[in-house]
Amino acid sequence: MVEQAARLYTAEQVRRLDRCAIEGHGIPGIELMERAGRAVFEAARQAFPDARRYLVLCGGGNNGGDGYIVARLAREAGIEADVCAFRDPAALGGDALTAAERWQGGGGVPLDWPVADADAYDVVFDALLGTGLDREPAGAYAEAITTINHAEVFVVAVDVPSGLQADTGVALGATTVADLTVTFIGNKRGLFTADGPDHAGNIVFDGLETPDSVRDSERDSGILIQEEIILGMLPPRLLNSHKGNFGWLAVVGSDAGMSGAVRLAGEAALRSGAGKVTVGTRAEHASLVNLACPELMVRGTESADELAVLLSGVDAVVCGTGLGQGDWSRLVLDACIAAGRPTVLDADGLNLLAELRRGSDTPILQGGRWILTPHPAEAGRLLGCSAGEVQADRVGAAQKLAERYQAVVVLKGCGTVIAEADGRYAICPLGNPGMATAGSGDVLSGVIGAMLAQGLAPWQAAQAAVVAHASAGDLAAEQHGQRGLLASDISAFLPLVLNPV
Repeated sequence: MVEQAARLYTAEQVRRLDRCAIEGHGIPGIELMERAGRAVFEAARQAFPDARRYLVLCGGGNNGGDGYIVARLAREAGIEADVCAFRDPAALGGDALTAAERWQGGGGVPLDWPVADADAYDVVFDALLGTGLDREPAGAYAEAITTINHAEVFVVAVDVPSGLQADTGVALGATTVADLTVTFIGNKRGLFTADGPDHAGNIVFDGLETPDSVRDSERDSGILIQEEIILGMLPPRLLNSHKGNFGWLAVVGSDAGMSGAVRLAGEAALRSGAGKVTVGTRAEHASLVNLACPELMVRGTESADELAVLLSGVDAVVCGTGLGQGDWSRLVLDACIAAGRPTVLDADGLNLLAELRRGSDTPILQGGRWILTPHPAEAGRLLGCSAGEVQADRVGAAQKLAERYQAVVVLKGCGTVIAEADGRYAICPLGNPGMATAGSGDVLSGVIGAMLAQGLAPWQAAQAAVVAHASAGDLAAEQHGQRGLLASDISAFLPLVLNPV
């Protein structure tokens, strides 16, 4: 859960934001640290108002300095607060030393690790390791992280959970599992993708009373997208409208035995506002596709000529769902590449594209009208690497794909990443594990196709569709639970998301 939409930054960018605030706006570093400590303390009091015993784990850098301020403020408020120092306070430097001295000036005496009974505290504050972490926590740090993860206490992470790589969201060994993370100056993108959401808990952002011009100083930031973007991208419909005003989408795919894929994509497109949807699929099962959704038009398409006729009249195309990788499948992909329409390419369409690209640097997709929707394994095939390498840097992988194929890329997974060829990226923090089910990707492709058919540019269409799909999935999970959620359950909630009251 995220409290507000924001731009997203790497750890190095946030360090530059700090310098901008200090050097460009004359805010002393210790004042920023005081504001950060107060932000953490106030967020913890609001989240856990009945807590009376705090344990603050302080590391050796500025993250630890924030922790000393939390402990001092807690004591001033009448809350018992112990500090476990992982570095002698006297050995600290700069603002962290000042923060520790202020805490000691009020009578603070640090404890040594390990503490006697971590379960005796109500809240533990993780101020151990900051955003500069680039290796697995070791020694006492790793022991402390493991201990608090197993203790029956609330955990508050200061800026980022210790052990989490702030740029990629990858857990580097032992990593704090927080109930609440309070992050400052700029939102760290790793909190919202890969392992980040499993470790950050609820995320509270605090700008530390710095002007917006501080965040404006970094122009290559990403964006965090949430439901409010839908209203801005999909204006109210005029009363004097007909189905032709809202676009004609072709959904092409589903080889033998996989007819459900185009059915799911087609219905999702209709529920996302497309005026009409025509499914092009194998003739042998074409008559079955729309039995449960008669609003879909269906054509059996076995030849390149039949496909060309279908694709010539539509506003947008979805290709790849259930496509397979046989001769007919290649014929379909070739026809979609030749059609020149805004196109969503998914599933086996991506696998065929990877084969076409292998060993060639010649651009295959032209015109800036493509949206690719890979999961990590498909992204790996397109990049010539493993799914693990993709997951190790989801934003970087999506950006590489977008540049290589000159397309908008939707890298599916926890914290779906959207990237454009010019380097822009967005992360969606919505969605839930129940959506990891067969057909969910087909539904997403249909939603994106509907956005394209209604006239949105690929970058906007991808954002609006990812948010709508994830939000519908969250509503479906609230209604049905995560286990056993069906892709068609997600489709059923799309109109609620796309027509907010």
